[in-house]
Amino acid sequence: MGSPAQEADLPEPAKVKKSEETRTRILEAALAIFKERGFEKATMREIATEAGVAVGAAYYYFDSKDALVMAFYERSQMEMHPSMEAGLDRARTLEARLRVIISTKFDYFAPNRRLLAALSAHTDPEHPLSPFSAETVAIREQDIASFERAVSESGVKLPATTAPYLGRLLWMYQMGLILFWVYDKSESQSRTALLYEKTLKMLLVTLKLAGIPLLRPLHRLAGELLAVIYDA
Repeated sequence: MGSPAQEADLPEPAKVKKSEETRTRILEAALAIFKERGFEKATMREIATEAGVAVGAAYYYFDSKDALVMAFYERSQMEMHPSMEAGLDRARTLEARLRVIISTKFDYFAPNRRLLAALSAHTDPEHPLSPFSAETVAIREQDIASFERAVSESGVKLPATTAPYLGRLLWMYQMGLILFWVYDKSESQSRTALLYEKTLKMLLVTLKLAGIPLLRPLHRLAGELLAVIYDA
């Protein structure tokens, strides 16, 4: 089994390469076990055995199962970001831009749908693995920034009371779709596809109506509600 001590004897470039390979192997082993046995039942010893490393080596790279999941989140974000940005560069309408962001997520996570199901229990904002936690704030804010870019580059005119919150609302919409998809037992998750199409159309119509002056009282109330949710 590999160990950090053995890697220390290698020349520097080989040492870095070997270290990255070992780290990746441990992460891949963990993700496979999380999918098969669930996050709670998995142990670091099992992960080390699956990766072919000593338990101490597994802890050297990842001090806990939580750290392994955070590494998965961070890698996912890093790998998705270039294709998402390229798609946003090509898109010309708000609908097209929203489809780029959301479809990129579905396509990327499709092979790991079972893993997301295993992790979906951790939605309490107090849990470090929650998408709403302080620990995941950097990932969340990068995601929200993509939605804010989609809105700003589409020239959508929104009331001043609600405009600052739209990126976060769209992120929440995406999270709801992903959660529905994770538990969707229909063939090829067809119910999720239908929900996505129907709700996206409704969302786009709602945004078009946002500029109507007669709806200003409603906009003001919506802004006050959003301030309670996000500015607390």
